[in-house]
Amino acid sequence: MTALIIWGLLALTAFCGFIALGVWQAERRVWKHELVERVEARIQAPATAAPAQSAWADVLAAPQDYEYLRVKLEGRLRYDQTTLVEANTVLGRGYWVMTPLQTPEDDIVFINRGFVPRAQPNDSWRDAPTPAQALSLTGLLRLSEPEGTFLRSNEPAQGLWYSRDVEQLASYLGLKPVAPYFIDVQAQKPVPPELTIEPPTRLPNEMLPVAGLTVIKFPDNHLMYMLTWFGLAIMVAAASAYVIREEYRLRRSR
Repeated sequence: MTALIIWGLLALTAFCGFIALGVWQAERRVWKHELVERVEARIQAPATAAPAQSAWADVLAAPQDYEYLRVKLEGRLRYDQTTLVEANTVLGRGYWVMTPLQTPEDDIVFINRGFVPRAQPNDSWRDAPTPAQALSLTGLLRLSEPEGTFLRSNEPAQGLWYSRDVEQLASYLGLKPVAPYFIDVQAQKPVPPELTIEPPTRLPNEMLPVAGLTVIKFPDNHLMYMLTWFGLAIMVAAASAYVIREEYRLRRSR
Protein backbone atom coordinates (compact mmCIF):
# COMPACT_ATOMS: atom_id res chain seq x y z
CA MET A 1 0.00 0.00 0.00
CA THR A 2 2.84 2.39 0.88
CA ALA A 3 4.51 1.73 -2.47
CA LEU A 4 1.25 2.48 -4.28
CA ILE A 5 0.87 5.80 -2.45
CA ILE A 6 4.44 6.79 -3.29
CA TRP A 7 3.90 5.83 -6.94
CA GLY A 8 0.68 7.85 -7.01
CA LEU A 9 2.41 10.94 -5.60
CA LEU A 10 5.21 10.65 -8.14
CA ALA A 11 2.68 10.24 -10.95
CA LEU A 12 0.71 13.26 -9.76
CA THR A 13 3.88 15.34 -9.54
CA ALA A 14 4.93 14.32 -13.05
CA PHE A 15 1.45 15.01 -14.42
CA CYS A 16 1.32 18.49 -12.90
CA GLY A 17 4.88 19.21 -14.06
CA PHE A 18 4.14 18.19 -17.67
CA ILE A 19 0.93 20.26 -17.67
CA ALA A 20 2.84 23.28 -16.35
CA LEU A 21 5.51 22.90 -19.04
CA GLY A 22 2.83 22.58 -21.73
CA VAL A 23 1.08 25.73 -20.53
CA TRP A 24 4.43 27.55 -20.44
CA GLN A 25 5.13 26.58 -24.06
CA ALA A 26 1.64 27.73 -25.05
CA GLU A 27 2.36 31.11 -23.45
CA ARG A 28 5.75 31.27 -25.16
CA ARG A 29 4.08 30.53 -28.50
CA VAL A 30 1.71 33.47 -28.04
CA TRP A 31 4.65 35.68 -27.04
CA LYS A 32 6.69 34.57 -30.09
CA HIS A 33 3.84 35.31 -32.49
CA GLU A 34 3.38 38.75 -30.96
CA LEU A 35 7.14 39.36 -31.28
CA VAL A 36 7.15 38.39 -34.97
CA GLU A 37 4.16 40.64 -35.69
CA ARG A 38 5.77 43.52 -33.79
CA VAL A 39 9.12 43.17 -35.59
CA GLU A 40 7.48 42.87 -39.01
CA ALA A 41 5.49 46.04 -38.37
CA ARG A 42 8.56 47.93 -37.16
CA ILE A 43 10.86 47.06 -40.04
CA GLN A 44 8.20 48.12 -42.55
CA ALA A 45 7.37 51.40 -40.80
CA PRO A 46 8.85 54.76 -41.84
CA ALA A 47 12.14 55.56 -40.13
CA THR A 48 11.99 57.73 -37.04
CA ALA A 49 14.80 59.60 -35.28
CA ALA A 50 17.11 57.37 -33.26
CA PRO A 51 16.67 57.85 -29.49
CA ALA A 52 18.73 60.79 -28.30
CA GLN A 53 20.73 60.76 -25.07
CA SER A 54 17.71 62.04 -23.15
CA ALA A 55 15.86 58.81 -24.08
CA TRP A 56 18.66 56.32 -23.42
CA ALA A 57 17.31 55.57 -19.94
CA ASP A 58 13.96 54.68 -21.53
CA VAL A 59 15.69 52.28 -23.91
CA LEU A 60 17.33 50.51 -20.97
CA ALA A 61 14.09 50.47 -18.96
CA ALA A 62 11.88 49.11 -21.74
CA PRO A 63 14.10 47.56 -24.44
CA GLN A 64 11.17 45.66 -25.98
CA ASP A 65 9.68 49.00 -27.02
CA TYR A 66 12.74 49.93 -29.08
CA GLU A 67 14.43 46.86 -30.51
CA TYR A 68 14.12 46.55 -34.31
CA LEU A 69 12.70 50.04 -34.69
CA ARG A 70 13.60 51.49 -38.05
CA VAL A 71 15.52 54.65 -37.26
CA LYS A 72 17.63 57.32 -38.89
CA LEU A 73 20.45 59.48 -37.61
CA GLU A 74 23.17 61.81 -38.82
CA GLY A 75 26.81 62.18 -37.96
CA ARG A 76 30.39 61.39 -38.92
CA LEU A 77 31.74 57.84 -38.94
CA ARG A 78 35.04 57.48 -37.11
CA TYR A 79 36.52 54.95 -39.52
CA ASP A 80 39.87 54.80 -37.71
CA GLN A 81 38.12 53.24 -34.71
CA THR A 82 36.37 50.47 -36.62
CA THR A 83 36.24 47.17 -34.73
CA LEU A 84 35.54 43.73 -36.18
CA VAL A 85 33.24 41.41 -34.21
CA GLU A 86 32.87 37.68 -34.89
CA ALA A 87 29.81 36.87 -36.99
CA ASN A 88 28.09 33.82 -38.42
CA THR A 89 25.66 34.73 -41.22
CA VAL A 90 23.97 33.35 -44.32
CA LEU A 91 27.18 34.37 -46.11
CA GLY A 92 29.30 32.24 -43.81
CA ARG A 93 31.71 33.02 -40.98
CA GLY A 94 33.35 36.39 -40.76
CA TYR A 95 32.98 39.71 -38.97
CA TRP A 96 30.53 42.49 -38.28
CA VAL A 97 32.05 45.88 -39.04
CA MET A 98 31.32 48.10 -36.03
CA THR A 99 32.16 51.77 -36.51
CA PRO A 100 31.34 54.55 -34.02
CA LEU A 101 29.32 57.46 -35.36
CA GLN A 102 29.68 60.86 -33.74
CA THR A 103 26.42 62.81 -33.83
CA PRO A 104 26.17 66.61 -34.08
CA GLU A 105 25.57 66.58 -30.30
CA ASP A 106 28.87 64.64 -29.84
CA ASP A 107 27.09 61.48 -28.71
CA ILE A 108 28.47 58.13 -29.88
CA VAL A 109 26.27 55.55 -31.59
CA PHE A 110 27.87 52.38 -32.90
CA ILE A 111 26.94 51.46 -36.45
CA ASN A 112 27.02 47.88 -37.71
CA ARG A 113 28.00 48.68 -41.29
CA GLY A 114 27.64 45.05 -42.37
CA PHE A 115 29.51 41.78 -42.84
CA VAL A 116 32.89 40.87 -44.28
CA PRO A 117 34.10 37.28 -44.85
CA ARG A 118 36.80 35.84 -42.61
CA ALA A 119 39.32 35.96 -45.45
CA GLN A 120 38.93 39.72 -46.01
CA PRO A 121 39.27 41.60 -42.70
CA ASN A 122 41.94 43.98 -43.98
CA ASP A 123 41.20 44.33 -47.69
CA SER A 124 40.80 47.66 -49.46
CA TRP A 125 37.15 47.98 -48.37
CA ARG A 126 38.54 49.48 -45.15
CA ASP A 127 39.88 52.51 -47.00
CA ALA A 128 37.74 55.37 -45.68
CA PRO A 129 37.11 58.88 -46.94
CA THR A 130 39.46 61.42 -45.37
CA PRO A 131 38.22 63.49 -43.74
CA ALA A 132 35.03 61.60 -42.99
CA GLN A 133 32.01 63.44 -44.32
CA ALA A 134 28.78 63.96 -42.40
CA LEU A 135 26.16 61.53 -43.61
CA SER A 136 22.67 60.28 -42.88
CA LEU A 137 22.05 56.61 -42.08
CA THR A 138 18.94 54.46 -41.82
CA GLY A 139 18.78 51.08 -40.15
CA LEU A 140 17.35 48.87 -37.43
CA LEU A 141 17.92 49.63 -33.75
CA ARG A 142 19.53 46.69 -31.95
CA LEU A 143 20.25 46.31 -28.26
CA SER A 144 23.77 45.95 -26.93
CA GLU A 145 25.00 42.37 -26.42
CA PRO A 146 26.82 42.43 -23.07
CA GLU A 147 26.54 38.67 -22.53
CA GLY A 148 27.84 37.64 -25.92
CA THR A 149 26.49 35.39 -28.63
CA PHE A 150 29.29 32.84 -28.95
CA LEU A 151 29.49 31.88 -25.26
CA ARG A 152 32.89 33.55 -25.14
CA SER A 153 34.03 36.73 -23.45
CA ASN A 154 35.50 39.59 -25.46
CA GLU A 155 39.27 39.98 -25.23
CA PRO A 156 39.91 43.61 -26.24
CA ALA A 157 43.64 43.51 -25.52
CA GLN A 158 44.03 40.68 -28.03
CA GLY A 159 41.65 42.29 -30.52
CA LEU A 160 39.15 39.44 -30.13
CA TRP A 161 35.50 40.49 -30.08
CA TYR A 162 32.69 37.95 -29.91
CA SER A 163 29.72 40.17 -29.06
CA ARG A 164 28.55 43.65 -29.94
CA ASP A 165 28.87 45.04 -26.43
CA VAL A 166 28.75 48.77 -27.14
CA GLU A 167 29.74 49.82 -23.63
CA GLN A 168 32.83 47.62 -23.70
CA LEU A 169 33.69 48.78 -27.21
CA ALA A 170 33.37 52.42 -26.19
CA SER A 171 35.41 51.89 -23.04
CA TYR A 172 38.22 50.22 -24.96
CA LEU A 173 38.25 52.97 -27.59
CA GLY A 174 37.96 55.76 -25.03
CA LEU A 175 34.63 57.02 -26.33
CA LYS A 176 31.71 58.56 -24.41
CA PRO A 177 28.87 59.10 -24.02
CA VAL A 178 27.74 55.99 -25.89
CA ALA A 179 24.18 54.95 -26.75
CA PRO A 180 23.00 51.64 -25.18
CA TYR A 181 22.20 50.32 -28.64
CA PHE A 182 23.72 50.03 -32.09
CA ILE A 183 22.26 50.39 -35.57
CA ASP A 184 22.25 47.66 -38.22
CA VAL A 185 22.60 49.86 -41.28
CA GLN A 186 20.05 49.35 -44.04
CA ALA A 187 21.22 47.69 -47.26
CA GLN A 188 21.17 49.77 -50.40
CA LYS A 189 20.25 46.71 -52.44
CA PRO A 190 19.37 43.10 -51.53
CA VAL A 191 22.01 40.40 -51.32
CA PRO A 192 21.98 38.23 -54.47
CA PRO A 193 20.24 34.94 -53.54
CA GLU A 194 22.96 32.83 -55.14
CA LEU A 195 25.47 34.13 -52.60
CA THR A 196 23.43 32.71 -49.73
CA ILE A 197 23.14 29.28 -51.37
CA GLU A 198 26.90 28.78 -51.74
CA PRO A 199 28.69 31.56 -49.87
CA PRO A 200 32.07 32.30 -51.49
CA THR A 201 35.26 32.57 -49.48
CA ARG A 202 35.80 36.09 -50.76
CA LEU A 203 33.49 38.81 -52.06
CA PRO A 204 34.24 41.77 -54.34
CA ASN A 205 35.60 44.61 -52.21
CA GLU A 206 33.06 47.00 -53.69
CA MET A 207 30.31 44.91 -52.05
CA LEU A 208 31.84 45.14 -48.59
CA PRO A 209 30.69 45.48 -45.92
CA VAL A 210 27.48 43.60 -46.82
CA ALA A 211 24.60 45.26 -45.00
CA GLY A 212 21.03 44.06 -44.51
CA LEU A 213 21.82 40.70 -42.89
CA THR A 214 19.86 41.33 -39.70
CA VAL A 215 18.12 38.11 -38.62
CA ILE A 216 14.42 38.88 -38.38
CA LYS A 217 13.15 35.31 -38.53
CA PHE A 218 12.64 33.60 -35.21
CA PRO A 219 12.39 29.81 -34.69
CA ASP A 220 8.94 28.75 -33.57
CA ASN A 221 8.97 25.21 -32.20
CA HIS A 222 6.67 25.96 -29.30
CA LEU A 223 3.68 24.06 -30.72
CA MET A 224 5.75 20.88 -31.00
CA TYR A 225 7.08 21.29 -27.47
CA MET A 226 3.61 22.07 -26.14
CA LEU A 227 2.14 18.93 -27.71
CA THR A 228 5.07 16.87 -26.38
CA TRP A 229 4.55 18.00 -22.78
CA PHE A 230 0.78 17.59 -22.94
CA GLY A 231 1.26 14.19 -24.57
CA LEU A 232 3.52 13.07 -21.72
CA ALA A 233 0.91 14.30 -19.24
CA ILE A 234 -1.74 12.22 -21.00
CA MET A 235 0.56 9.16 -20.93
CA VAL A 236 1.11 9.58 -17.18
CA ALA A 237 -2.65 9.95 -16.64
CA ALA A 238 -3.35 6.87 -18.77
CA ALA A 239 -0.72 4.82 -16.93
CA SER A 240 -2.15 5.93 -13.60
CA ALA A 241 -5.66 4.98 -14.69
CA TYR A 242 -4.38 1.54 -15.75
CA VAL A 243 -2.62 0.97 -12.40
CA ILE A 244 -5.71 2.07 -10.46
CA ARG A 245 -7.94 -0.23 -12.52
CA GLU A 246 -5.61 -3.20 -12.06
CA GLU A 247 -5.30 -2.55 -8.33
CA TYR A 248 -9.09 -2.35 -8.02
CA ARG A 249 -9.50 -5.58 -10.01
CA LEU A 250 -6.98 -7.40 -7.82
CA ARG A 251 -8.65 -6.21 -4.62
CA ARG A 252 -12.06 -7.40 -5.83
CA SER A 253 -10.69 -10.82 -6.70
CA ARG A 254 -9.27 -11.39 -3.19
